[in-house]
Amino acid sequence: MDIAEKIIAGERLKPSDDLNFLLNAPLEELQAGAALIQKHFCGNHIDLCTIINGKSGRCSENCKYCAQSARHKTGIDEYDFLPTEKILAAALANERVGVNRFSIVTSGRALDGENFERAIAAYKVLRRQLKIELCASHGILNAEQLKRLRAAGVNRYHHNLETSRRFFPHICTTHTYDERIATIKLAQAAGLEVCSGGIIGMGETWQDRIDLAFELAALGIQSIPVNVLNAIKGTALENLKPLSPEDILRTIAIFRYINPTANVRLAAGRKYLPDNGASALLHGASAAITGNMLTTSNNNIKADMKLLAELGLTNKPL
Repeated sequence: MDIAEKIIAGERLKPSDDLNFLLNAPLEELQAGAALIQKHFCGNHIDLCTIINGKSGRCSENCKYCAQSARHKTGIDEYDFLPTEKILAAALANERVGVNRFSIVTSGRALDGENFERAIAAYKVLRRQLKIELCASHGILNAEQLKRLRAAGVNRYHHNLETSRRFFPHICTTHTYDERIATIKLAQAAGLEVCSGGIIGMGETWQDRIDLAFELAALGIQSIPVNVLNAIKGTALENLKPLSPEDILRTIAIFRYINPTANVRLAAGRKYLPDNGASALLHGASAAITGNMLTTSNNNIKADMKLLAELGLTNKPL
């Protein structure tokens, strides 16, 4: 609790600090501190976002967790960039029920060629017709592409680091950690906010999770999705056992301590938490992905709105 109060007063944890308390403190005590930090910096607001799978399958990369990699046989649907009218209908439905952000997510190392042009056209239509904030997740883009996204009405780019620098080569070898960081910096230089986090439960250590949290802090990331691995049949990680609720909740609290002002976002894997993640939303997580996710199930929007009301929380108004 003393450390939480120091963070509220302006101190920040550093990798060189004695961080044993993050792993050894009773979970309830650690969560109590995370709740104080969250309340101070985020209030009662929970930022809700939703995503649409704008282009599916046939990805050239070998990320071990991913159902959309062409290296895996998962039976996933495969299609090129969706028609603008279908994306617009989905975005409008989400705006009407009060979701704060809408993101188009596409498979592949990078969205390019005709698919990228379709994306730009879709974002322009969405920006003209809707108020909902627009996010994009299209892989390893170059500076010019990111500037075009910004000009088309996108204000946030999503690009996960996924895990620590040490553990990343155990998860993916077709691109590097530095390529991901370079994309984040290019997006920031283009005037885009960045959403970046990772996946826990892939066989990483606690130190890997802490290192990821500090890497994101150093990059100034203000939206940090924490995904819990859903071991999809047909992927390289299909036999991994799910994390315990206690480990997930401790991870959420750790990310709050290290990134006190950021929106720590509950993402994939909420089904592994009791009460739809209620404890996490009160003890560190100030944001959540809602609706149906890419290749895994997630809480639906109405259920999440009801949950927020029951917890005395609110989503930010549009």
